[in-house]
Amino acid sequence: MGLIKFIFNRLLGWRIIGSIDPDKVKKAVIIVVPHTSWHDFYIGVFVRRMIDAEINFVAKKELFKWPFGWYFRWMGGAPLDRSKNQNKVDSIVALFKSREVFRLAMAPEGTRKKVTQWRSGYYFIAKLAEVPIIPVSFDYKTKRVTIGSPFYTTDDYEKDTEQLKKFYEGVIGKVPENT
Repeated sequence: MGLIKFIFNRLLGWRIIGSIDPDKVKKAVIIVVPHTSWHDFYIGVFVRRMIDAEINFVAKKELFKWPFGWYFRWMGGAPLDRSKNQNKVDSIVALFKSREVFRLAMAPEGTRKKVTQWRSGYYFIAKLAEVPIIPVSFDYKTKRVTIGSPFYTTDDYEKDTEQLKKFYEGVIGKVPENT
């Protein structure tokens, strides 16, 4: 842990504000915004190690075959059947129901390119799985990762999304023009 902390804080100059209590929050949808660069992946890996909480992701099931399947599982991955007749939201909700601990990290933008609107999957996964949404920002301008408080959905998608977006006001991604 000392080496990870040294690299993240001293060499890269980042710091973490907030935390996730792994004893209290065993299941959640963690939304990371803005997602503008592949650099977000390794920043996320550092954060995951430093807060000492299992953080999961889903990826196409083909990645979980030999020879790299063990690595993706070790990193917290869960295979997802992305064929056309599969409901991805329902499949992910089933993962939440089948596991004692599952904290799913995802980017509601759905891409690293500039978007004007978030995709809704993150919201409906949290709602149907009956888990909170934890907002997390990667601000490359200030080199701060900020972890927010758990947010519980209501029956108003638009209002809830606007509330969550307030958490990210002023946050700048690695590629500012895509923020």
